[in-house]
This record gives sequence, structure tokens and C-alpha cells, in this order.
Amino acid sequence: MKLCKAEDALIWYELCQVRYSFRDFFSNTAYTGKYPDSNSQEKLASDPADYHTYLMYLMKNISTEAAYVNSTQMFATGQINYSLSQTIYGLAQCTRDMSGNDCYNCLDFALGDLKACCYLREGGTVVSRNCNARYEPYRFFNGSITSVLSYPASTGTEDKWKKGRIVLIVGILGLLLAVLAGSCAVYFNWRKAKQDLERSPHAVLHDLVNPVSVEITGEGNLVSSEELPFMDLATIKAATDDFSSSKKLGQGGFGTVYKGLLSDGKEVAVKRLSRKSWQGLEEFKNEVILIAKLQHRNLVRLLGCGIEGDEELLVYEFMPNKSLDIYIFDSDKRAQLDWYTCIYIIDGIARGLVYLHEDSRLRIIHRDLKPSNVLLDHEMVAKISDFGMARIFCENQSSANTRRVVGTYGYMAPEYAMGGLFSVKSDVFSFGVILLEIISGKRNSRFYLTKQAQTLLAYAWKLWTEGKELELVDPSLAESGQAAEIVRCVHVGLLCVQEDPEDRPTMSEVVTLLGGQKGTPPEPKKPAFWVGRAAQELDQSLAPNLSANDITVSSISPR
Repeated sequence: MKLCKAEDALIWYELCQVRYSFRDFFSNTAYTGKYPDSNSQEKLASDPADYHTYLMYLMKNISTEAAYVNSTQMFATGQINYSLSQTIYGLAQCTRDMSGNDCYNCLDFALGDLKACCYLREGGTVVSRNCNARYEPYRFFNGSITSVLSYPASTGTEDKWKKGRIVLIVGILGLLLAVLAGSCAVYFNWRKAKQDLERSPHAVLHDLVNPVSVEITGEGNLVSSEELPFMDLATIKAATDDFSSSKKLGQGGFGTVYKGLLSDGKEVAVKRLSRKSWQGLEEFKNEVILIAKLQHRNLVRLLGCGIEGDEELLVYEFMPNKSLDIYIFDSDKRAQLDWYTCIYIIDGIARGLVYLHEDSRLRIIHRDLKPSNVLLDHEMVAKISDFGMARIFCENQSSANTRRVVGTYGYMAPEYAMGGLFSVKSDVFSFGVILLEIISGKRNSRFYLTKQAQTLLAYAWKLWTEGKELELVDPSLAESGQAAEIVRCVHVGLLCVQEDPEDRPTMSEVVTLLGGQKGTPPEPKKPAFWVGRAAQELDQSLAPNLSANDITVSSISPR
């Protein structure tokens, strides 16, 4: 800790943690979880979904015990038998300056991070300023175990064996029927191909949403499910005063967003997709399929949806602080930001992308990451939104190519906009642009108007090569930040926007670099400058409604 020069530092060891700060941090409930590098070395679980069910049962129980039962110590340990030969051990702990509710909330966030970082593994650790959570397939702590748990009998070991036998029998029967199924497959595929030409968009949607347990009738009406509750049109109309203009939050390429108030007093945001737009229905399908499966602190939560007649509606949690672009580019709102809030937002976006790229059940490429698609809740927690243009990757897939390029000039990676090639590194590029915009307060695609350089990326590179990178930062932020942290952020931003995607770091590496948990990062190479030129040519054409290959030219109003 003697090497730390920041005003706030925290170091974790297995048996203790030490922290100092120039600010009073006692009873501060802000959550900032970290993943130790050792998580990636943990053994993979043979059945992650089943293992995780037992794990969460254990961790939620000991979290409750630490927060409310053993509240003087804020500490609990436990074990649960996963099988006859394997036991899961867990530990939950909070600092003793926290209340029971704050401890439980902190551990709840930590369990969410455990799910994000270690879903596939038999062990994992998340540490934060105020609480820690860890689990392993071996006993890793001293002292007595405070809770010895057994999972409810309906899903116990005996039932698992029964399920295994049933699966074996079904497998044998399936093998016997394989020849018959194969002979029928060609016929039905031919029939399906023929019928698809005459099918309605709602019928296609029915097929697409089935894999995520979301059902839609042949008439296009949504059937409620546990993963994605149904909200009927009458309920949504009542919540939005029949889509009153006074409730309008913003206008997007596929529809309008309204503020709503449900009968239970819960505030929501309702996206009403364009009625006559097949493209709008495509976005609806994409969001239903993706967000119904994604749960993370830094992703906007989809609360429900509905289809009735021509109406396609998506209902999200309401974000009172609206979108990030307001705080970056509006001078009044920007005055409310300090350096630590900016770092908090940047870290949140990065963690959301790590979840999408590496830790979720699906591997997701967002493809349209920009400040207006990052929303802020009442605590300024960054939440990535708008998955209508996102793509799912297979586990071993690293990149893909498309003829239909979608996205927004100024944030698109050059290999994607020019060649249609996209990968996780495309999102990394977009993140790098956003990072540089946050700390500078300047918009990349409009930067040529400042006459300092053709793009913000070019200007940042110029200052970096001259050793003047601190001049990039908005003076109001520089006053509240440490020079070393500022330089590190500029450094990471330039690494993310390098022209060659192979040179860009992964988002998990970005999180590590931003947290200062790694040695000196490599020197960045020259970034791609072409994006600003493309934007300039389009702006000078005075054709704001022109959209080439579905690329957004004008900024969407914030929600």
C-alpha cells in the first residue's frame, strides 16, 4: 500500500483487507465489486446450471445469516452437499459499519457478480469495499461452519439419479426413432420453406421466441412466462395515459419511448415500436430473445412486453437520470459530474460488456454502443440498453461478417463499417470512443468543428504522442481527479480504439487495467481516424435523413 499514490486505496488479502481514503467511507454503501484473477483458474463445473442452483441456495442463505442473524459479526459460512462425493463451501462477509439491510444489498450485488464471472466454474470470489463473497468445492476457511444446508428434497441427489435414468431411457428411444425422424425431416423442411414465404411476422416471431420460454399465439398475442411477464395493451395504455405526448421521453429509429406508471406505483419506460415497420418487428424479436436471457446490474432490465394487433411494446425499468449523452454533452448536466462519478460510470459500462462478451449464457455483440444507449439509474449506475441490433455468437465463434451494416457513425469500428466484419473487438472500439468522450466532454463525430483535429481520436493521439494527454480532460474533471488515474484512462481509451482489432484489449482486460490491477499497459498504436471523415462528409451533404446501410446519422433524443 506504500506504493499507492491515489487518495483512495484498498488492498485485499485472503485473511484481511486494508483501506485508506481522504474521504469518510464508513457506512458508504456504494458497491464496486472486483474479480480476482484466480477466478479464471477455477475448475469448470460438469453441469453449471445444476451446480449454480445449489450454489445460489447456499449463498443466499448465508448472506441472510451474515446480514440479519449474525449481524454483530456480519459474517457467515456454510456448506451444502451437491452430490455424494462433492460439497460446496461458501463465505459471506460485510464490514461491521454497515446496517443489516445494506449488508444484504451489498452481498446481493456480489452474488450477481459471482453469477456473471463464475457461472461455469466450481469456485469463485468477488470482493468489494464493503462485502465479500466466495465459494469453493473445498473448505477454505478456519473456524466452525455456521450453516450446514440441504437442498429441498424435490431436487436432491436421489431425484438427480432418477432424472439421469429417465434421460438414458429417452435417449435410447430417441435413437430407435432417429431413422424415422430423418426420413420425415426432408419433407417437413421442404414444407416449412414453402410456408415461410406466406407466414406473417407474428408467426415468425412465434418460432424465434420459443427457445427462451416466451410463447406467442398464432394470432400474435403474447403468453405470459416466468422469464418475461406479459402486459396487456390496456394496462400499458393506462400507465402511459394512452401514449400521451406529455409522457414522451424520446424518439428512436424503431419507435417512441414513453414514461409509464403502473397500478402498483412502479415507474417504467415503454418502447412503442413503429406500427408498420417490419424492421421494428425485427428489433422487437431481437430484444425479446436477448434481454429475456440476460440479467446483470449494468444492463437495463426488461420487465415485460406485449403484442396485440399492430402494437409491439417493450416495458423496461425506468431510468430517472436518462441517458449518458446528456451528462457528457449538456453543459449544465456535465457540471454535476466529478471524476469519481465518471470512473464509476465507465467501470459500469465495461462490466456490462464483460458480461455480454464472456459471462452470460449467450455471447452477445451489441453493435450499437453509444452514450445515448447507456442509461443511468438514480444512483448513476450505468446500464447498457437497446439490443435491437445485437448479435448472438456461438461459444467458439470469434467474428462474423454481414452485408447489412448497422450502427452509428463516430462509434463504429473501421473493420465493421468498411467491411461488415464485427466481433467483440467492435464493441471494445465503441467503448473506447465513449471513454474518451466522457473524460473530454467532446463528441467524436462532431470534433472536426473545433478545428483542433479531424476527430477526437486524432486529437487524443496527438496529445498522447506529445506527452500532453492531461490537456484532453475537461478542466472540471481534472480538478477532482488524480493525474495518474486520468493518464491511465486516456491510455486505456487509446488502446481500445486502435485500428487493428487484434491490438485492442478484451473488455475483461479493460476492467483490470482501469482498476490498476495490472502492470504498465502496452503502448497504444495509432487509432483509426476515418470515422470522423465519414461523419463529416455526411454532415456536409445536408441530408440528415439519409441512412446508408441502416447506419444512424443523426443523434437520437435521449430517453
